Amino acid sequence: MTEILTFVGAMIVLYIILKIISIPVKIIVKLLVNAFLGGVILFLINLTGIIALDINWLTSLIVGFLGIPGVIIVIILHFLF
Repeated sequence: MTEILTFVGAMIVLYIILKIISIPVKIIVKLLVNAFLGGVILFLINLTGIIALDINWLTSLIVGFLGIPGVIIVIILHFLF
């Protein structure tokens, strides 16, 4: 449950940061959709038990900013470290 709260918190922080620097709404929506899809994929990977990834503030921010490519980066970093 804390994983979901961490991810939601990261999405809220991302939204606030983007609102502050006044990026057009189209880009904000695109980033939020990427963040949502990346978070769902990360959650499903953990749910299936294929890879035991920690969902913390750092992984949430990486996935939040990068979306699906962020999930791939987190998986690669998991195997490297």
